[in-house]
Amino acid sequence: MSARSTAVLAVVGAGPCATGLLERIAANAPELWDETRRLHIHLVDPYPPGPGRVWRHEQSALLRMNSMAQDVTLFTDESSTLDGPIRPGPSLAEWAAQFSGRGPRHAPYTEPADPEVLDELRTLTGTDFPTRRAQSAYLDWVFRRVLAEMPPSVTVEWHRTTATALTGPPDGPQQVHLAGRAAPLTADLVVLAQGHLGSTPAGEHRAHAAFARRHGRFHLPPEFSADADLSGLRPGEHVVLRGFGLAFVDLMSLLTEGRGGTFRTEADGSLTYLPSGREPVLHVGSRRGVPYHSKTHYRLQGPPPPLPRHFGPEAVDGLLAEGRPLDLRRDVWPLMAKEIGFGHYHELFHAHPERTTMPWPAFLAAYDRLDWYSDAMTALVAGAVPDPADRLDFEALDRPLDGLSFPTPDAFQEHLRAYIAQDVARREDPAFSADLGAFLALLSVYGHLPRLVASGRLTARSVADDLDGWWHGFFSFLASGPPGFRLRQLLALSRAGIVRFLGADVRIATDESTGTFTATSPTVPGHLTRATALIEAYLPAPSLARTEDPLLRRLYREGAAAEEVIADSTHTHRSGLLAVSPTDGRLVDPSLGGPHPRRIALGVPTSNRAVAAFARPRTDAPAFRRNDAVARTILRTLSTTGAGAAPSDGEPPGAVPAAEAGILQGRG
Repeated sequence: MSARSTAVLAVVGAGPCATGLLERIAANAPELWDETRRLHIHLVDPYPPGPGRVWRHEQSALLRMNSMAQDVTLFTDESSTLDGPIRPGPSLAEWAAQFSGRGPRHAPYTEPADPEVLDELRTLTGTDFPTRRAQSAYLDWVFRRVLAEMPPSVTVEWHRTTATALTGPPDGPQQVHLAGRAAPLTADLVVLAQGHLGSTPAGEHRAHAAFARRHGRFHLPPEFSADADLSGLRPGEHVVLRGFGLAFVDLMSLLTEGRGGTFRTEADGSLTYLPSGREPVLHVGSRRGVPYHSKTHYRLQGPPPPLPRHFGPEAVDGLLAEGRPLDLRRDVWPLMAKEIGFGHYHELFHAHPERTTMPWPAFLAAYDRLDWYSDAMTALVAGAVPDPADRLDFEALDRPLDGLSFPTPDAFQEHLRAYIAQDVARREDPAFSADLGAFLALLSVYGHLPRLVASGRLTARSVADDLDGWWHGFFSFLASGPPGFRLRQLLALSRAGIVRFLGADVRIATDESTGTFTATSPTVPGHLTRATALIEAYLPAPSLARTEDPLLRRLYREGAAAEEVIADSTHTHRSGLLAVSPTDGRLVDPSLGGPHPRRIALGVPTSNRAVAAFARPRTDAPAFRRNDAVARTILRTLSTTGAGAAPSDGEPPGAVPAAEAGILQGRG
């Protein structure tokens, strides 16, 4: 085939987001791609295709996923509602079973090179929480399987470097400029799929960094845990950590077990921490003042709840039909809450009917008629569910320390240890499987929000305060917590005095006279904690203006990309997200006054508000629907777009036919 017969796609980023897109390209190509024409795909990423940076193998073996192995897949299934074909594949647990002989082999079969990872996979069960290295091996295999499923006319080439710039007219070929290479890649279409991005510190973090430099102290701004340099923390040094989510859990592990400490299991099943003497002392606080809820460690005891029921396509249609600005907390959340409540009570009534006072059909008939926050709903639940522990109270869940104060720090330590122990016990006890029903409904709600958000009908204040603020945090707090064993380790570290709890609404300040960071909380009035180190224990917030990604930074500075701005008559909200078209993800180019016809952006940093690149099986994952729609758009567009340059612009191609599933050669 001649160069003019080749269409060229460039994908910047080669992690799970890009892998999911390639899987959908492979699935849709038989229908939408002319096999007589070549399609060449450039992947640009300094990290290996499949895992990418976040899930790369080269990170601490202490770092784990917060999902069970049976709950991780990159493949569509019978629940998927999309236009392209469904191509099932194994979950992480099903894929791992082949290495112990408990399951069939999955082509292309290759054992992971790391013997520790292979040993883990051989013993991995569906309810285990795998290491990130195990997930890295799975993602590597998914990528190689995707290559094997590409038609012979499609080739894929990996460039092991960083994309530094993107140029080209809206009506012509695009140039992707690469670090360490003079000649750019030329493509007909470009997809930006960089995934989670770092950003330079915001104003408060810069001030704290300057304070630390003046006084010879340690400061870590928001950072990805696997990338953080913690070597500057001294044994016994007092450290304040602001943030009590997954980033904190990772940092806790790296600064304790990662420094040689060990956990001993006692006869009663509790853990005791045996320090190495190299640990710092960790003082942790946050807005809520409590850690994320533990992940459930059981299966549903009853039949799966038929979702959605109260917040699905029809409910979204009804909201949009009202033809007015929407407030998420006032107009949308009551429907979301009712859907989550449906999942909770469906499991309670079906799996634990002895703890209810009426038949499920009678309860459901009344439940369907009533508003979530109505007095009648409160009375219905109180009458049908005698034990308050079986009822769903979002406000109590959201702010468990509200209205509480403690006379001494030690009194608060005891209270929070009891709270954490109760949470772990509940999430590991199938008697409380209603929590899993609520979790599944929560995932369903999350999957139906994007269309409402894309409509532009939420007010600017509601997007800022409710969607990007409260809802994102509340969802993570309930659904994205650590495995139970991590919270048992936290309890052991607390009893050992290595971790100290600060409380809710923690406030950080600096004291120039002593050169220390200070932390206070209304949970323990009048108590002040001093520390010589401060860690912001959460991920960097999205910010196109402060992004560390060189390509996006240059597009923004040149006026070829914009941050999302939502404005109405009373508020203006700059989300920090990369503005894209809500319908097809095309990059909004201010110089064009609208979407760029040859540039698409997917994933975490975009205004379409990222959905996870991989998902729980049989949940009609939004990411799979998005990838399918974008893949079909790409194939249709490239079918009618003038051909770009030949692979590598005439250089030795360095690419293999995807159907051969060979190992790709990276170009530096």
